[in-house]
Amino acid sequence: MKKTILLTVLVLNGLTSFAQSNDEKNIKLFYKKALTESKCYTWLEYLSNDIGSRLSGSATAAEAVQYTKSQLESLGLDKVYLQEVMVPHWVRGEKETAFILDGKAKTAVPICALGGSVATPKTGLTAEVIEVQGINDLAALGDKIKGKIVFFNRPMNPENIETFTSYGACVDQRFAGAKEAAKLGAVGTIVRSMNLRLDDFPHTGAQSYGDLPKEKYIPTAAISTNGAELLSATLKSNPALKFYFKQSCETLPDVLSHNVIGELTGKEHPENIMVVGGHLDSWDLADGSHDDGAGVVQSMEVIRILKNLNYKPKNTIRVVLFMNEENGGKGGAKYEEVSKKNNENHIFALESDSGGFSPRGFSIEADETNLKKIQSYRDFFEPYLVHSFTIGHAGSDISHLTSKSIVKAGLKPDSQRYFDYHHAANDKFDAINKRELELGAATMTSLLYLLDQNGIEAPKAN
Repeated sequence: MKKTILLTVLVLNGLTSFAQSNDEKNIKLFYKKALTESKCYTWLEYLSNDIGSRLSGSATAAEAVQYTKSQLESLGLDKVYLQEVMVPHWVRGEKETAFILDGKAKTAVPICALGGSVATPKTGLTAEVIEVQGINDLAALGDKIKGKIVFFNRPMNPENIETFTSYGACVDQRFAGAKEAAKLGAVGTIVRSMNLRLDDFPHTGAQSYGDLPKEKYIPTAAISTNGAELLSATLKSNPALKFYFKQSCETLPDVLSHNVIGELTGKEHPENIMVVGGHLDSWDLADGSHDDGAGVVQSMEVIRILKNLNYKPKNTIRVVLFMNEENGGKGGAKYEEVSKKNNENHIFALESDSGGFSPRGFSIEADETNLKKIQSYRDFFEPYLVHSFTIGHAGSDISHLTSKSIVKAGLKPDSQRYFDYHHAANDKFDAINKRELELGAATMTSLLYLLDQNGIEAPKAN
Protein backbone atom coordinates (compact mmCIF):
# COMPACT_ATOMS: atom_id res chain seq x y z
CA MET A 1 0.00 0.00 0.00
CA LYS A 2 2.83 2.41 0.91
CA LYS A 3 4.53 1.67 -2.42
CA THR A 4 1.30 2.50 -4.27
CA ILE A 5 0.93 5.80 -2.41
CA LEU A 6 4.58 6.69 -3.05
CA LEU A 7 4.22 5.86 -6.75
CA THR A 8 1.07 7.99 -6.97
CA VAL A 9 2.87 10.94 -5.36
CA LEU A 10 5.79 10.61 -7.75
CA VAL A 11 3.47 10.45 -10.75
CA LEU A 12 1.54 13.52 -9.57
CA ASN A 13 4.77 15.44 -8.98
CA GLY A 14 5.95 14.47 -12.44
CA LEU A 15 2.68 15.58 -14.01
CA THR A 16 2.83 18.91 -12.17
CA SER A 17 6.36 19.53 -13.42
CA PHE A 18 5.44 18.45 -16.95
CA ALA A 19 2.34 20.64 -16.91
CA GLN A 20 4.34 23.73 -16.10
CA SER A 21 4.55 25.72 -19.34
CA ASN A 22 7.74 27.01 -20.90
CA ASP A 23 6.46 30.53 -20.26
CA GLU A 24 6.15 29.86 -16.54
CA LYS A 25 9.63 28.35 -16.45
CA ASN A 26 11.15 31.26 -18.33
CA ILE A 27 9.43 33.87 -16.18
CA LYS A 28 10.68 32.09 -13.07
CA LEU A 29 14.15 32.21 -14.58
CA PHE A 30 13.84 35.95 -15.29
CA TYR A 31 13.03 36.62 -11.64
CA LYS A 32 15.87 34.36 -10.51
CA LYS A 33 18.36 36.18 -12.73
CA ALA A 34 17.14 39.58 -11.58
CA LEU A 35 17.27 38.70 -7.88
CA THR A 36 20.60 36.87 -7.87
CA GLU A 37 22.87 38.43 -10.48
CA SER A 38 21.39 41.71 -11.72
CA LYS A 39 23.50 44.76 -12.46
CA CYS A 40 20.74 47.34 -12.15
CA TYR A 41 21.49 48.29 -8.53
CA THR A 42 25.21 48.70 -9.29
CA TRP A 43 24.43 50.76 -12.39
CA LEU A 44 22.10 52.99 -10.38
CA GLU A 45 24.67 53.45 -7.63
CA TYR A 46 27.13 54.81 -10.18
CA LEU A 47 24.55 57.02 -11.90
CA SER A 48 23.42 58.42 -8.56
CA ASN A 49 26.56 58.64 -6.45
CA ASP A 50 29.34 59.04 -9.02
CA ILE A 51 27.52 61.14 -11.62
CA GLY A 52 24.66 62.73 -9.66
CA SER A 53 21.83 64.93 -10.91
CA ARG A 54 21.36 64.91 -14.67
CA LEU A 55 19.28 67.90 -15.74
CA SER A 56 19.26 68.18 -19.53
CA GLY A 57 22.03 70.37 -20.90
CA SER A 58 24.29 69.75 -17.90
CA ALA A 59 27.77 68.23 -17.92
CA THR A 60 26.51 65.39 -15.72
CA ALA A 61 23.75 64.56 -18.20
CA ALA A 62 26.42 64.24 -20.89
CA GLU A 63 28.47 62.03 -18.58
CA ALA A 64 25.45 59.78 -17.97
CA VAL A 65 25.00 59.38 -21.74
CA GLN A 66 28.55 58.09 -22.12
CA TYR A 67 28.34 55.85 -19.05
CA THR A 68 25.12 54.09 -20.04
CA LYS A 69 26.33 53.71 -23.63
CA SER A 70 29.50 52.00 -22.41
CA GLN A 71 27.52 49.68 -20.15
CA LEU A 72 25.17 48.66 -22.95
CA GLU A 73 28.19 48.03 -25.18
CA SER A 74 29.63 45.70 -22.55
CA LEU A 75 26.54 43.47 -22.86
CA GLY A 76 27.36 42.44 -26.42
CA LEU A 77 24.13 43.67 -28.01
CA ASP A 78 23.65 43.71 -31.76
CA LYS A 79 23.68 47.52 -31.87
CA VAL A 80 24.43 50.36 -29.45
CA TYR A 81 24.35 53.95 -30.61
CA LEU A 82 23.55 57.56 -29.71
CA GLN A 83 20.76 59.63 -31.23
CA GLU A 84 21.36 63.37 -31.32
CA VAL A 85 18.75 65.68 -29.79
CA MET A 86 18.80 69.37 -28.92
CA VAL A 87 17.59 69.98 -25.37
CA PRO A 88 16.75 72.95 -23.11
CA HIS A 89 19.45 74.20 -20.75
CA TRP A 90 17.92 75.80 -17.65
CA VAL A 91 20.13 76.42 -14.61
CA ARG A 92 19.02 77.05 -11.04
CA GLY A 93 21.83 79.34 -9.92
CA GLU A 94 22.31 80.16 -6.24
CA LYS A 95 20.19 78.45 -3.60
CA GLU A 96 16.82 80.17 -3.23
CA THR A 97 15.76 82.01 -0.08
CA ALA A 98 12.30 82.94 1.17
CA PHE A 99 10.74 84.58 4.25
CA ILE A 100 7.26 85.17 5.60
CA LEU A 101 7.21 88.81 6.75
CA ASP A 102 4.56 89.06 9.46
CA GLY A 103 4.94 92.48 11.00
CA LYS A 104 8.30 92.44 12.76
CA ALA A 105 8.54 88.64 12.52
CA LYS A 106 10.67 87.15 9.75
CA THR A 107 10.33 83.39 9.25
CA ALA A 108 12.39 81.44 6.73
CA VAL A 109 10.59 78.79 4.66
CA PRO A 110 12.04 76.27 2.18
CA ILE A 111 11.42 77.00 -1.51
CA CYS A 112 12.93 76.03 -4.86
CA ALA A 113 12.50 77.58 -8.28
CA LEU A 114 10.29 75.69 -10.70
CA GLY A 115 11.94 74.51 -13.89
CA GLY A 116 12.00 77.15 -16.60
CA SER A 117 11.22 80.00 -14.21
CA VAL A 118 12.81 83.40 -14.55
CA ALA A 119 14.76 84.94 -11.72
CA THR A 120 13.52 87.50 -9.25
CA PRO A 121 15.21 90.89 -9.20
CA LYS A 122 18.76 90.57 -7.84
CA THR A 123 17.67 91.91 -4.47
CA GLY A 124 14.64 89.61 -4.37
CA LEU A 125 10.91 90.17 -4.62
CA THR A 126 8.63 91.32 -1.79
CA ALA A 127 4.84 91.61 -2.08
CA GLU A 128 1.56 90.86 -0.36
CA VAL A 129 0.19 87.37 -0.80
CA ILE A 130 -3.17 86.13 -2.00
CA GLU A 131 -3.98 82.45 -1.42
CA VAL A 132 -5.98 80.38 -3.89
CA GLN A 133 -6.86 76.70 -4.16
CA GLY A 134 -6.23 76.49 -7.88
CA ILE A 135 -6.20 78.20 -11.26
CA ASN A 136 -10.00 78.27 -11.36
CA ASP A 137 -10.04 80.70 -8.41
CA LEU A 138 -8.13 83.39 -10.30
CA ALA A 139 -10.87 84.75 -12.54
CA ALA A 140 -13.15 85.65 -9.62
CA LEU A 141 -10.36 87.64 -7.93
CA GLY A 142 -9.59 89.76 -11.00
CA ASP A 143 -7.88 93.04 -10.09
CA LYS A 144 -7.20 91.88 -6.52
CA ILE A 145 -4.30 89.82 -7.93
CA LYS A 146 -2.45 92.76 -9.45
CA GLY A 147 0.86 93.46 -7.73
CA LYS A 148 0.53 90.40 -5.49
CA ILE A 149 2.26 87.05 -5.13
CA VAL A 150 -0.29 84.32 -5.81
CA PHE A 151 0.00 81.36 -3.45
CA PHE A 152 -1.43 78.18 -4.97
CA ASN A 153 -2.24 75.93 -2.03
CA ARG A 154 -4.38 73.07 -3.31
CA PRO A 155 -3.02 69.90 -1.65
CA MET A 156 -2.85 66.42 -3.12
CA ASN A 157 -5.92 64.46 -2.04
CA PRO A 158 -4.91 61.80 0.53
CA GLU A 159 -8.12 59.79 -0.03
CA ASN A 160 -6.99 58.36 -3.37
CA ILE A 161 -5.25 55.01 -3.13
CA GLU A 162 -3.70 55.64 -6.55
CA THR A 163 -1.52 58.63 -5.69
CA PHE A 164 -0.94 59.58 -9.33
CA THR A 165 -4.65 60.45 -9.44
CA SER A 166 -4.05 62.96 -6.66
CA TYR A 167 -1.02 64.34 -8.46
CA GLY A 168 -2.90 64.76 -11.72
CA ALA A 169 -5.69 66.65 -9.95
CA CYS A 170 -3.48 69.51 -8.78
CA VAL A 171 -0.29 69.61 -10.87
CA ASP A 172 -1.87 72.14 -13.25
CA GLN A 173 -1.26 74.86 -10.65
CA ARG A 174 2.46 74.09 -10.81
CA PHE A 175 2.65 73.86 -14.59
CA ALA A 176 0.41 76.76 -15.63
CA GLY A 177 -0.15 78.75 -12.44
CA ALA A 178 2.46 81.42 -13.19
CA LYS A 179 1.19 81.91 -16.73
CA GLU A 180 -2.41 82.42 -15.62
CA ALA A 181 -1.53 84.61 -12.63
CA ALA A 182 0.72 86.80 -14.79
CA LYS A 183 -2.19 87.53 -17.12
CA LEU A 184 -3.95 89.19 -14.17
CA GLY A 185 -0.94 91.23 -13.07
CA ALA A 186 0.61 89.03 -10.38
CA VAL A 187 4.31 89.68 -9.72
CA GLY A 188 5.17 86.12 -8.70
CA THR A 189 3.71 82.77 -7.67
CA ILE A 190 4.41 80.27 -4.92
CA VAL A 191 3.07 76.73 -5.37
CA ARG A 192 2.49 74.09 -2.71
CA SER A 193 4.76 71.12 -3.40
CA MET A 194 3.27 68.02 -5.01
CA ASN A 195 3.72 65.87 -1.92
CA LEU A 196 1.25 63.92 0.24
CA ARG A 197 3.21 64.18 3.46
CA LEU A 198 4.19 67.21 5.53
CA ASP A 199 7.93 67.85 5.39
CA ASP A 200 10.51 70.53 4.63
CA PHE A 201 11.45 69.43 1.10
CA PRO A 202 10.25 71.72 -1.69
CA HIS A 203 9.53 69.77 -4.90
CA THR A 204 10.52 71.30 -8.21
CA GLY A 205 9.01 70.43 -11.60
CA ALA A 206 8.26 71.83 -15.01
CA GLN A 207 6.24 74.98 -15.54
CA SER A 208 5.38 76.86 -18.71
CA TYR A 209 4.65 80.48 -19.58
CA GLY A 210 2.88 79.29 -22.71
CA ASP A 211 2.50 82.03 -25.31
CA LEU A 212 3.06 84.91 -22.91
CA PRO A 213 5.50 87.56 -24.17
CA LYS A 214 8.79 87.37 -22.27
CA GLU A 215 8.27 90.73 -20.61
CA LYS A 216 5.23 89.22 -18.86
CA TYR A 217 7.15 86.30 -17.32
CA ILE A 218 7.05 86.25 -13.51
CA PRO A 219 9.19 84.20 -11.10
CA THR A 220 7.61 81.05 -9.70
CA ALA A 221 8.75 78.66 -6.98
CA ALA A 222 7.55 75.65 -5.03
CA ILE A 223 7.24 75.83 -1.25
CA SER A 224 7.52 72.79 1.03
CA THR A 225 4.29 71.39 2.43
CA ASN A 226 5.26 72.47 5.96
CA GLY A 227 6.03 75.91 4.59
CA ALA A 228 2.70 76.03 2.80
CA GLU A 229 0.83 75.11 5.98
CA LEU A 230 2.65 77.82 7.89
CA LEU A 231 2.08 80.48 5.24
CA SER A 232 -1.62 79.62 5.01
CA ALA A 233 -2.08 79.72 8.79
CA THR A 234 -0.20 83.01 9.10
CA LEU A 235 -2.28 84.57 6.31
CA LYS A 236 -5.45 83.75 8.23
CA SER A 237 -4.24 85.75 11.20
CA ASN A 238 -2.65 88.51 9.12
CA PRO A 239 -3.98 88.85 5.54
CA ALA A 240 -1.70 91.86 5.03
CA LEU A 241 1.56 89.94 5.55
CA LYS A 242 4.23 90.04 2.88
CA PHE A 243 6.36 87.33 1.33
CA TYR A 244 9.94 87.69 0.16
CA PHE A 245 11.79 85.34 -2.15
CA LYS A 246 14.96 85.43 -4.18
CA GLN A 247 16.11 83.14 -6.97
CA SER A 248 18.71 83.54 -9.72
CA CYS A 249 17.74 80.88 -12.28
CA GLU A 250 18.05 81.43 -16.04
CA THR A 251 17.51 79.72 -19.37
CA LEU A 252 20.62 79.36 -21.55
CA PRO A 253 20.78 78.38 -25.25
CA ASP A 254 19.80 74.82 -26.14
CA VAL A 255 22.49 72.14 -25.92
CA LEU A 256 23.25 69.07 -28.04
CA SER A 257 22.56 65.87 -26.12
CA HIS A 258 21.60 62.28 -26.93
CA ASN A 259 19.19 59.42 -26.49
CA VAL A 260 21.07 56.18 -25.76
CA ILE A 261 19.88 53.14 -27.73
CA GLY A 262 20.79 49.46 -27.73
CA GLU A 263 19.05 46.56 -29.45
CA LEU A 264 18.73 42.85 -30.04
CA THR A 265 17.69 42.19 -33.64
CA GLY A 266 14.57 40.09 -34.15
CA LYS A 267 15.08 36.69 -35.77
CA GLU A 268 11.62 36.34 -37.33
CA HIS A 269 10.31 39.90 -37.69
CA PRO A 270 13.26 42.30 -37.35
CA GLU A 271 11.12 45.06 -38.87
CA ASN A 272 8.84 44.99 -35.81
CA ILE A 273 10.29 46.95 -32.89
CA MET A 274 9.55 46.56 -29.18
CA VAL A 275 10.88 49.39 -26.99
CA VAL A 276 11.68 49.30 -23.30
CA GLY A 277 12.96 52.47 -21.67
CA GLY A 278 13.11 55.24 -19.12
CA HIS A 279 14.46 58.79 -19.09
CA LEU A 280 18.10 59.50 -18.40
CA ASP A 281 17.68 63.11 -17.27
CA SER A 282 16.64 64.11 -13.76
CA TRP A 283 15.97 67.29 -11.88
CA ASP A 284 18.93 69.03 -10.30
CA LEU A 285 18.03 68.99 -6.60
CA ALA A 286 19.18 65.37 -6.17
CA ASP A 287 20.41 62.44 -8.23
CA GLY A 288 16.92 61.31 -9.27
CA SER A 289 17.29 57.68 -8.18
CA HIS A 290 13.53 57.07 -8.30
CA ASP A 291 12.81 59.58 -11.08
CA ASP A 292 14.04 58.13 -13.29
CA GLY A 293 17.34 56.43 -12.56
CA ALA A 294 15.36 53.37 -11.54
CA GLY A 295 13.57 53.20 -14.90
CA VAL A 296 16.84 53.59 -16.80
CA VAL A 297 18.64 50.74 -15.06
CA GLN A 298 15.57 48.49 -15.03
CA SER A 299 15.29 48.88 -18.81
CA MET A 300 18.99 48.10 -19.20
CA GLU A 301 18.52 45.07 -16.94
CA VAL A 302 15.68 43.76 -19.14
CA ILE A 303 17.93 43.53 -22.18
CA ARG A 304 20.85 42.25 -20.06
CA ILE A 305 18.74 39.34 -18.78
CA LEU A 306 17.57 38.40 -22.27
CA LYS A 307 21.08 38.63 -23.73
CA ASN A 308 22.57 36.70 -20.82
CA LEU A 309 20.09 33.87 -21.38
CA ASN A 310 20.92 33.88 -25.11
CA TYR A 311 17.28 34.64 -25.87
CA LYS A 312 16.57 35.05 -29.57
CA PRO A 313 13.67 37.49 -29.85
CA LYS A 314 11.16 37.13 -32.64
CA ASN A 315 10.93 40.93 -32.92
CA THR A 316 13.64 43.55 -32.52
CA ILE A 317 13.95 44.57 -28.87
CA ARG A 318 15.31 48.05 -28.34
CA VAL A 319 16.23 49.69 -25.05
CA VAL A 320 15.94 53.48 -25.26
CA LEU A 321 17.21 55.85 -22.59
CA PHE A 322 15.44 59.10 -23.40
CA MET A 323 16.90 62.53 -22.69
CA ASN A 324 14.90 65.55 -21.47
CA GLU A 325 11.63 64.07 -20.26
CA GLU A 326 11.54 66.41 -17.27
CA ASN A 327 11.56 69.83 -18.90
CA GLY A 328 10.68 69.48 -22.55
CA GLY A 329 10.19 65.92 -23.77
CA LYS A 330 12.65 66.50 -26.60
CA GLY A 331 14.16 63.00 -26.44
CA GLY A 332 10.85 61.22 -26.95
CA ALA A 333 9.86 63.60 -29.74
CA LYS A 334 13.20 63.18 -31.54
CA TYR A 335 12.99 59.38 -31.28
CA GLU A 336 9.57 59.42 -32.94
CA GLU A 337 10.75 61.89 -35.59
CA VAL A 338 13.63 59.60 -36.58
CA SER A 339 11.38 56.56 -36.40
CA LYS A 340 8.94 58.09 -38.87
CA LYS A 341 11.75 59.15 -41.18
CA ASN A 342 13.05 55.56 -41.20
CA ASN A 343 9.54 54.09 -41.61
CA GLU A 344 9.97 52.00 -38.47
CA ASN A 345 7.10 49.93 -37.13
CA HIS A 346 6.80 49.85 -33.35
CA ILE A 347 4.42 47.19 -32.08
CA PHE A 348 5.03 47.55 -28.33
CA ALA A 349 6.55 50.12 -25.98
CA LEU A 350 7.15 49.70 -22.25
CA GLU A 351 8.29 52.52 -19.96
CA SER A 352 9.36 52.63 -16.32
CA ASP A 353 8.95 56.13 -14.87
CA SER A 354 7.06 55.72 -11.60
CA GLY A 355 9.87 54.90 -9.18
CA GLY A 356 11.77 51.83 -8.08
CA PHE A 357 9.22 50.50 -5.60
CA SER A 358 7.67 47.02 -5.57
CA PRO A 359 5.94 46.27 -8.89
CA ARG A 360 2.16 45.90 -8.75
CA GLY A 361 1.30 45.68 -12.44
CA PHE A 362 1.05 47.75 -15.59
CA SER A 363 -0.83 50.79 -16.84
CA ILE A 364 -1.85 49.97 -20.39
CA GLU A 365 -2.73 51.90 -23.54
CA ALA A 366 -4.30 49.41 -25.94
CA ASP A 367 -7.49 48.48 -27.73
CA GLU A 368 -9.86 46.07 -26.01
CA THR A 369 -8.47 43.00 -27.78
CA ASN A 370 -4.87 43.63 -26.75
CA LEU A 371 -5.89 44.74 -23.28
CA LYS A 372 -7.66 41.43 -22.73
CA LYS A 373 -4.66 39.59 -24.13
CA ILE A 374 -2.35 41.23 -21.60
CA GLN A 375 -4.86 40.68 -18.81
CA SER A 376 -4.92 36.98 -19.73
CA TYR A 377 -1.29 36.82 -18.56
CA ARG A 378 -2.30 37.67 -14.99
CA ASP A 379 -1.81 34.10 -13.77
CA PHE A 380 1.85 34.22 -14.81
CA PHE A 381 2.40 37.26 -12.58
CA GLU A 382 0.34 36.47 -9.50
CA PRO A 383 3.08 34.29 -7.91
CA TYR A 384 5.20 37.45 -7.89
CA LEU A 385 2.45 39.60 -6.29
CA VAL A 386 1.86 41.47 -9.54
CA HIS A 387 -1.86 41.76 -10.24
CA SER A 388 -2.94 45.14 -11.68
CA PHE A 389 -3.45 45.30 -15.46
CA THR A 390 -5.58 48.37 -16.15
CA ILE A 391 -6.12 51.03 -18.80
CA GLY A 392 -4.08 54.15 -18.09
CA HIS A 393 -1.18 56.40 -19.09
CA ALA A 394 1.86 54.33 -20.10
CA GLY A 395 4.61 56.96 -20.07
CA SER A 396 5.58 60.43 -21.25
CA ASP A 397 8.50 59.41 -23.47
CA ILE A 398 6.63 56.67 -25.32
CA SER A 399 3.54 58.85 -25.66
CA HIS A 400 5.18 60.32 -28.77
CA LEU A 401 5.14 56.97 -30.61
CA THR A 402 2.41 56.75 -33.22
CA SER A 403 3.08 53.51 -35.13
CA LYS A 404 -0.11 51.82 -36.29
CA SER A 405 -1.46 49.21 -33.84
CA ILE A 406 1.18 49.97 -31.20
CA VAL A 407 0.46 48.77 -27.67
CA LYS A 408 1.98 50.74 -24.78
CA ALA A 409 2.47 49.89 -21.12
CA GLY A 410 3.98 51.55 -18.09
CA LEU A 411 5.39 49.65 -15.12
CA LYS A 412 3.12 50.33 -12.17
CA PRO A 413 4.99 50.12 -8.86
CA ASP A 414 3.39 50.68 -5.49
CA SER A 415 2.84 54.44 -5.45
CA GLN A 416 2.31 55.22 -1.76
CA ARG A 417 5.81 56.61 -1.12
CA TYR A 418 6.65 57.93 -4.57
CA PHE A 419 5.63 61.54 -3.95
CA ASP A 420 7.72 61.66 -0.78
CA TYR A 421 10.70 61.87 -3.18
CA HIS A 422 9.39 63.10 -6.53
CA HIS A 423 11.46 66.08 -7.81
CA ALA A 424 12.88 66.74 -4.34
CA ALA A 425 16.32 66.85 -2.72
CA ASN A 426 15.75 63.50 -0.98
CA ASP A 427 15.39 61.50 -4.23
CA LYS A 428 18.75 59.85 -3.59
CA PHE A 429 20.24 56.40 -3.88
CA ASP A 430 19.61 55.58 -0.21
CA ALA A 431 15.85 55.80 -0.94
CA ILE A 432 16.12 52.76 -3.26
CA ASN A 433 15.50 49.19 -2.09
CA LYS A 434 17.67 46.80 -4.11
CA ARG A 435 15.18 43.95 -4.11
CA GLU A 436 12.23 46.10 -5.13
CA LEU A 437 14.28 47.57 -7.98
CA GLU A 438 15.19 44.09 -9.22
CA LEU A 439 11.62 42.81 -8.97
CA GLY A 440 10.53 45.65 -11.24
CA ALA A 441 13.13 44.70 -13.84
CA ALA A 442 12.03 41.05 -13.78
CA THR A 443 8.39 42.06 -14.14
CA MET A 444 9.19 44.20 -17.18
CA THR A 445 11.25 41.41 -18.73
CA SER A 446 8.36 38.99 -18.30
CA LEU A 447 5.75 41.15 -20.05
CA LEU A 448 8.12 41.99 -22.89
CA TYR A 449 8.91 38.29 -23.33
CA LEU A 450 5.24 37.24 -23.37
CA LEU A 451 4.34 39.80 -26.02
CA ASP A 452 7.40 38.97 -28.09
CA GLN A 453 6.40 35.29 -28.04
CA ASN A 454 2.69 35.77 -28.61
CA GLY A 455 2.53 38.93 -30.69
CA ILE A 456 0.26 41.95 -30.80
CA GLU A 457 -3.25 41.52 -32.19
CA ALA A 458 -4.01 43.57 -35.28
CA PRO A 459 -7.02 45.88 -34.96
CA LYS A 460 -10.21 44.51 -36.38
CA ALA A 461 -11.47 46.10 -39.60
CA ASN A 462 -14.67 48.13 -39.25
